[in-house]
Amino acid sequence: MAGVKSLAKDTAIYGLSSIVGRFLNWCLVPIYTNVFAADQYGIVTLIYSAVALLLIILTYGMETGFFRFANHERWSDPMQVYSTSLISLGISSVVFIIAACLLSQPIADAMECGAHPSYIWMMAIAVGVDAYVSIPFAYLRYRRRPMRFASLRLLNIGLNIGLNLFFILLCPWLWEVAPEWIAWFYDPTFGIGYIFLANLISSLVTLLTLYPEITAAKPSFCGKLWREMMAYSFPLLILGIAGIMNQTIDKILYPMLVSDKAQAMTDLGIYGANYKIAIVMVMFIQAFRFAYEPFIFAQHKQSGGDDKMAAYRDAMKYFVIFGLLIFLGVMFYIDILKYFISPKYFSGLKVVPVIMIAELFFGVFFNLSLWYKLTDKTIWGMWFSLMGLGITLALNIAFVPRWGYMACAWAAFGCYGTMMVTSYFVGLKKYPIGYNVRRLLLYGAIAAALYAVGVYGIATPMPGLNMALRTALLLAYVSAVFKIENIRLSSLAKLRHGRSNN
Repeated sequence: MAGVKSLAKDTAIYGLSSIVGRFLNWCLVPIYTNVFAADQYGIVTLIYSAVALLLIILTYGMETGFFRFANHERWSDPMQVYSTSLISLGISSVVFIIAACLLSQPIADAMECGAHPSYIWMMAIAVGVDAYVSIPFAYLRYRRRPMRFASLRLLNIGLNIGLNLFFILLCPWLWEVAPEWIAWFYDPTFGIGYIFLANLISSLVTLLTLYPEITAAKPSFCGKLWREMMAYSFPLLILGIAGIMNQTIDKILYPMLVSDKAQAMTDLGIYGANYKIAIVMVMFIQAFRFAYEPFIFAQHKQSGGDDKMAAYRDAMKYFVIFGLLIFLGVMFYIDILKYFISPKYFSGLKVVPVIMIAELFFGVFFNLSLWYKLTDKTIWGMWFSLMGLGITLALNIAFVPRWGYMACAWAAFGCYGTMMVTSYFVGLKKYPIGYNVRRLLLYGAIAAALYAVGVYGIATPMPGLNMALRTALLLAYVSAVFKIENIRLSSLAKLRHGRSNN
């Protein structure tokens, strides 16, 4: 339990940068959706979908590889592992930036922004820098320095948000009242390009602030170590590519699957905006992930068999409990949360519950992934993700032309649900943890019943009363969790007391 408390503490701190930061970014969505037309926001959605894929490719599993080899029995110097990882990512990031800048015009043409190739080279530099600094950030996690990690992440996010507000809100106002003040740098026709410029500036500033971590290790590149790390990480790269494609391929393919290209970009903007409402679940999973990987490798190295298995089981249980709580919270207050996007995007709200459950399935799959990471059988993760990608592609290609972006949401649900179930049953044979599946399913059933009552059973003409009744249902879920867990703890206490009497 002490290990899980430490995990919860680190998750909370990492969550400060992930959840709070993404929430602040989330607050930019109403600005984007009110200032820019849906087709323009569709371009933003398309470019950032490609960026998410590129970040996985450019980090090629090195974060997890760093944690594994920094705690590896055969490699006693974690700083050599760190330096080797840093040099590897540095070289690959520079090569990518040069290539992307040289090809910015044809890439821009392919992404429906051919008049603005600067969108591409700005994001190429930002992506290259972000890929490189992933290792210094991983080093902070390895050193268990969540406060510095969180502060630097928040600096990056705060600067990005501030620049967005400056370029998108303040500059247009100044252009109307005093254009001579900003005419030397501001172009009102640049539009969504200022979103990408803000991202670029904040990424470069983050690179500078990480200088102490980048120079913490004496430059040292070990070819043998690098080859072993790449052999370990390559399946994770395929896993990561397939995994991120499961999240983004629907948005990348959408303009190709809808015959009316103008309508496709508008639909993509609506889908992308509503996806942002469901991002709360993604934020929770991301915060958990930052703390979980160092946690599982440390537990594997330090704890005994029974202790570490209990820690893994508890981590899964509390993840599911809090994930379901987040799902209910968003869906019960969707009548308020929906105003984070412009009303002209409300037609896409129906994707939110489907996406949130799909992301919860992905979070459970991430918890289950510990068995193949700890046993160095990362090839299994690759197979699971490729299977999921096949499902995603098949469902999108088959149903998007008929059902539009709703097919994208259900494809994600089917993909992650299948990956989760398959990983559980394979792990049951390869590295049994002993999860209390009945307990987890019980929590899922309680949440499903409360969701049905709260969303479909409560529909009074008074919005305030609806919110009050749904709040009562949310508290009922929390009460049920406390009751079930107290019964379990009480039973254990009685069992221990009986043993001591014997």
